[in-house]
Amino acid sequence: MVDGECQSGLDCSVLVLNKHYMAIRIVGARRAFSLLCRDLAEVVSYEKDTYANYDFRSWCEVSRFRHEFEPDAYDWVSTVNLYVAVPRIIRLLFYDRLPRTDVKFNRRNIFARDRNHCQYCGKRFPTTELSLDHVIPRSMGGKATWENIVCACANCNVKKGGRTPKQAGMVLIQKPVKPKHSPMLHIHLGHQRYRSWKQFLDHAYWSVELK
Repeated sequence: MVDGECQSGLDCSVLVLNKHYMAIRIVGARRAFSLLCRDLAEVVSYEKDTYANYDFRSWCEVSRFRHEFEPDAYDWVSTVNLYVAVPRIIRLLFYDRLPRTDVKFNRRNIFARDRNHCQYCGKRFPTTELSLDHVIPRSMGGKATWENIVCACANCNVKKGGRTPKQAGMVLIQKPVKPKHSPMLHIHLGHQRYRSWKQFLDHAYWSVELK
């Protein structure tokens, strides 16, 4: 979700660590709670400059107090009997594989790399109002690669047509390149609710797989 916003607690993102505390992916809160309920994961909670671990039962108990004293510090999921805080980070108890080292080439990551900005006029648009443009058109041998695909608004896409930017008298606001890390991470880390992820994502070789 763009800029880390959540419409509800279940829409929030959760960072997943393997058993050795290495970041491996981002999942939605629904998936995170499913793993916790089945005792396949535990919550890793950032508290006063340190991290604490909780199984799901303990996390529910902690949530009772936090909902009473720190309701604005968390996103919440309500049940019949209580409110449960959405964890920011969970750790898989039995999974020890290493994180992915490559960024997937897909529409989601291209929009995230370009931060939903048209790469010709520079304006920001909702995802539904953007398309993907081949800088060098396919009719001229342009490939579907990180270096040749950019976000473009409808007006700029029509103006450019089946031409190169130079032929259309247009200029890219930045050169398209393949990201070294998942571009979605920069969106999430810019939001206060996901600051606790930073320690696990500081190493340059970490690229996490998205949900």
